[in-house]
Amino acid sequence: MSLPQAFRRQAENCTALGSPFMGRLMAGLGDHWGDDTAVERLCNAWPGEIGPAGASLPLRLAGGLHALVLTGQDASLSALYPPAETDADTLAQEARRAFHRHEAFFLDWLTHAPQTNEVRRSVALIAGAALLTARHGLPLVLSELGASAGLNLNFDRFALDLPGQSLGAADPLFRLAPDWTGALPPGTGFTVTDRRGVDLNPLDPADPDHALRLLAYLWPDQPERIARSRAAMSAPPAPVDRGDAGDWLARRLKVPCPGQLHLIYHTIAWQYFPERTSETALATLDRAGDAATQDAPIARLSMETDGQSPGAALNLTTWPGGDTEHLGRIDYHGRWVNWALYPAALQWLFNRGLPVHATPRTNGDADAGDTEMGFAAGCSGGACGGGGRPLETRRNHTAVGCQHAL
Repeated sequence: MSLPQAFRRQAENCTALGSPFMGRLMAGLGDHWGDDTAVERLCNAWPGEIGPAGASLPLRLAGGLHALVLTGQDASLSALYPPAETDADTLAQEARRAFHRHEAFFLDWLTHAPQTNEVRRSVALIAGAALLTARHGLPLVLSELGASAGLNLNFDRFALDLPGQSLGAADPLFRLAPDWTGALPPGTGFTVTDRRGVDLNPLDPADPDHALRLLAYLWPDQPERIARSRAAMSAPPAPVDRGDAGDWLARRLKVPCPGQLHLIYHTIAWQYFPERTSETALATLDRAGDAATQDAPIARLSMETDGQSPGAALNLTTWPGGDTEHLGRIDYHGRWVNWALYPAALQWLFNRGLPVHATPRTNGDADAGDTEMGFAAGCSGGACGGGGRPLETRRNHTAVGCQHAL
């Protein structure tokens, strides 16, 4: 892939993820890329894959440009950034001039891979924690693989707002309100007793240089992402160790956690692990799963690309047992969730091929005007084989067609 092709591919990705500014910047650089500056010559000679699947040079350059704007080092460039509306050609031409004006800065910046810590992915973590706590009734020990700056290790300090309920902190650093379709997770509170992560290059949000790197890789026309990240960085930092995720997990899981559920999770990180790392982590999880008990269960929650669309797959494996459930799909930046896990009653029907659909309905027990997500499942006595009768459980906001489903 050539650099102009890499820029155009990145432009498409950014536009699809809600950043028209980044779409214009990347497309403009793709059209105007040259060989006139030391920065361009370095990039043109870069070995290996340079696009999103490799070195991500377009994102490295965009992050460097944003860093100059955030620190006020380039007034001419800053004038073209949001809230200004600037066309692709003008953006690209000024960016190339910035490469020349700040040559030493960019030559150093490009030596570091892009590193983000998207806190909106905590949507999946909060929902998963509520689900696990509802099932097991145990406090949580957290271990994050590919934790970056550890911002998502503090997900219990955020709130997730869903139709009719809120999960997470009562006094949160910020609130997350994704577009949610499908069933709702249990409205169960959860407690975190210990948290720790690992990353090959952990960032310290209290270090100004590290904080700048985290913010620079957020997109300039998405100020709400920047505001959330700033709020997350204001929390007491969670410990993140430097090291290989597989080796670290093997050491971490040697420590027993009686009376607690050990939740291991990773969000858009697994694809970047070397093969040896992922194999070591999987073998470690298998061994720990064999030793797990009802008093000390473990779980693996993954939010990762799986070659399908839209978004990423959200899967949960729990031990004892080692059963894996597909919880649904989620936007890479946590903007929406399609929750595929039904309440137990509906799952019974779904597994038997009976029709299940979700509909908004007014809960008669709620205040006037309040709506909650209800579920209707079609079942006749012949379909269930047991002469089932209509039955409704308000607690789960679930209408099912057969008593045997419960």
